[in-house]
Amino acid sequence: MDEILQVKNVSKEYGIRGFRTKVLENINLEVKRGEFIAIMGPSGAGKTTLLNLMSTLDNPSKGEILLDGIKITKTKNKDLSQIRRDKIGFIFQDYNLLDNMSLMDNIALPLALERVSSLEIEKRVLKMASIFGIEDHLKKYPCELSGGQKQRGSAARALIKNPSVVFADEPTGALDSRASSDLLQCLSEINTKEKSTIIMVTHDPLTASYAKEIYMLNDGKVSCRLSSDGNRKNFYGKIIDMLASVGGQV
Repeated sequence: MDEILQVKNVSKEYGIRGFRTKVLENINLEVKRGEFIAIMGPSGAGKTTLLNLMSTLDNPSKGEILLDGIKITKTKNKDLSQIRRDKIGFIFQDYNLLDNMSLMDNIALPLALERVSSLEIEKRVLKMASIFGIEDHLKKYPCELSGGQKQRGSAARALIKNPSVVFADEPTGALDSRASSDLLQCLSEINTKEKSTIIMVTHDPLTASYAKEIYMLNDGKVSCRLSSDGNRKNFYGKIIDMLASVGGQV
């Protein structure tokens, strides 16, 4: 597998000269195509900042980031917009579905904006809906859906164009345990079957156990990395041990 994302000596600071706060310091990581990565760490460790940098929503103070071979840290804003449209999918904690559109139209929106034919749109929406178990809810509006159904719809929308990488920021943060499990099983399935690359920020060890690799951030640095052996129960135990070794706070 080749690298879909490379982060090289990336640092991020905020503030003005003399009053600057360093959030990330010399971060290095590589994500191969088809991997499922989780980023964990205590509050203030820089998890969301790192996600924003990797997904082109912010720029590092130092270092470079390559996405699918493109140096996004050297790319103009208008070209970054096209990269987001063509290569990136987003899953947010608060769903970001449009209330005045049906679930089917919400999922189809990225394809409709690209003027894909209606027959192709229907085919791809139905495929995504089947994977995420929401085929019976496509005619409903967001106000008629549960939180879990909304989030699975959001995930289906993020993946509808088969992006190079999907970024998920606390995707289970607003869900109960059953809805969280349903979503994560769907993401794990699509990662395995479709080789979709997923990078997820989470504070929850159970959520993180669905990933294949975990990067732990502490004080703006990568403090350790864990790899799954394919047994999620064993991996969950390793995550708990890791959290205990760093104080148990995420």
